[in-house]
Amino acid sequence: MPQFIAMAQTRSTSPQTGVEPKGWQGQRVGITGANGELGRALTAELRERGAWVVGISHRARVETPSPLQAAQDWVCWCSGEEEALDPILRDLDVLVLNHGVNPGGDQAPEALTKAMEINALSHWRLIQRFEQICVEAPLRPRELWVNTSEAEIQPALSPGYELSKRLIGQLVSLRWSVPERHRAGLPRLRKLVLGPFRSSLNPIGVMSADFVAKQVLVQANLGLPLIVVTPNPLTFLLMPLTELGRWIYNRSFRLNRPDP
Repeated sequence: MPQFIAMAQTRSTSPQTGVEPKGWQGQRVGITGANGELGRALTAELRERGAWVVGISHRARVETPSPLQAAQDWVCWCSGEEEALDPILRDLDVLVLNHGVNPGGDQAPEALTKAMEINALSHWRLIQRFEQICVEAPLRPRELWVNTSEAEIQPALSPGYELSKRLIGQLVSLRWSVPERHRAGLPRLRKLVLGPFRSSLNPIGVMSADFVAKQVLVQANLGLPLIVVTPNPLTFLLMPLTELGRWIYNRSFRLNRPDP
């Protein structure tokens, strides 16, 4: 059975299952893109459940209406300097990769490079660093969440955004296809496939960030590795089928050796 389906059926607290449902009290959660609408909404929901949130952003902290909606810790970083985050990553129970840019219709090489770097390559480097940290210090169950967007499989009226999201989505799918016998110490991997919600990247989104954040945590508490929140019913059908096809393809052509 594919990794992303099998993981949904596991409810224990082994290193491969991560945070128990409703077990957020005292958990340290790092959120990249913490200044964005979804980052702030996730922060508020997690803090309400007792988590300690570390905001990770390219920008200084934006003031929130209530101190209870703000991350307890704040870290500024720059894409390309992921190694500087290692001391922060070592202390996290959950890392949520949520940062991104949307170039819209801008297809200039500079805009495409920026979208690829921030939406995909910086995510990939952080995935590798967090996985390595977890393998080197397998002291407790940990989780890694990656926000890829439903632009991974559907148009988003932004070719550069779609391209970058498809790349990071494919990379997450590749990591899901790692055989169970080679996953010792790796964090539990979840993919967030989110439809259009109102934010600075998409001011005409049909969902609120607060609604999306609540639904993400509900599905995470159910143990789902593939978390889909969207008003588009086709995504609920197409995304699992896409992942199944990728899993079969990736496993079929995978060399039978562990990660270096």
